[in-house]
Amino acid sequence: MSASQIQPAPLPTAEDVDAAAARLLGFAVRTPLVFSPALSERMGADVFLKPETLQRTGSFKFRGAFNRMVQIPEEARAAGVVACSSGNHAQGVAAAAKILGMPAVIVMPHDAPALKRDRTRALGAEVVGYDRRTEDRDAIARAIAAERGAIMVPPYDDPHIIAGQGTVGLEIVQDLAALGRVPDLVAANASGGGLVAGIALAVKRVAPQARVVVCEPAGFDDHARSFRSGVRERNAQPDGSFCDALLAPTPGAITFEITRRIVGEAASVTDAEVARAVEYAFRELKLVVEPGGAVALASLLEGRLNVSGGTAVIVLSGGNVDAETFTRCLAAA
Repeated sequence: MSASQIQPAPLPTAEDVDAAAARLLGFAVRTPLVFSPALSERMGADVFLKPETLQRTGSFKFRGAFNRMVQIPEEARAAGVVACSSGNHAQGVAAAAKILGMPAVIVMPHDAPALKRDRTRALGAEVVGYDRRTEDRDAIARAIAAERGAIMVPPYDDPHIIAGQGTVGLEIVQDLAALGRVPDLVAANASGGGLVAGIALAVKRVAPQARVVVCEPAGFDDHARSFRSGVRERNAQPDGSFCDALLAPTPGAITFEITRRIVGEAASVTDAEVARAVEYAFRELKLVVEPGGAVALASLLEGRLNVSGGTAVIVLSGGNVDAETFTRCLAAA
């Protein structure tokens, strides 16, 4: 088949999110939707938190990984899976592989937090290191997959991954509906965009008027620049922020096809602002959030989301932070 004959991957739908929720039942944690009096008073809006810090493996990533991997036929599972990740997707894939009885190889940068590397290994996965400045992680992963006959599990640019992450948004609208509400704004962190694309699919079906906002570290605002230009922009550097979970080089092709149509809005914050958000979450909300998981919260606290009245939901996407980084955030704030 020639390159021109290759069909693009189908875009996931809100119905795919529903199907993912059924597959995840009994495996993923249905994280609570928590009303925050402190944030509501400060922002002049009803602010709810979706703490995926409480999810299996400490981040939303388990949702997409399990939804993708549980659909691998039984006869194809013995060869295992291969994934690329700085840590959260790694742990999600490793945990799903353990549940499904599959071997897993994770290609991780040498500068990934030791906590995330150690937990990935503890879940039974094999970790292969690489230098993010001089080596191509995707090429390394493809070579391993070809050698072993393993299946690649992308971190974000896959319809099943996006649908799995979209269950975050499905739970948000379901829990708000139980309170007689719909969201006016949902803000979530983005790296490749799988989480925010999936959330937008679920939220926009119920609340088409709701704003869904992509939140990014300053200097890694590829979604914001891509929304402005209409094409997928790349970040200038592969590293340079302590939000290690959010350093994808460019939005995914599938995720951007979704977000450019039904999201289109972005905010960014500096590392110093993120550190203040991590400290605020610990001090005021009694939650431990990693830097990459606190970017949407930082965007709210720094006034980047234009919240006034209505109902806002902030997704805290992960809590896998090492003691040194966490202590530095508390001290800096």
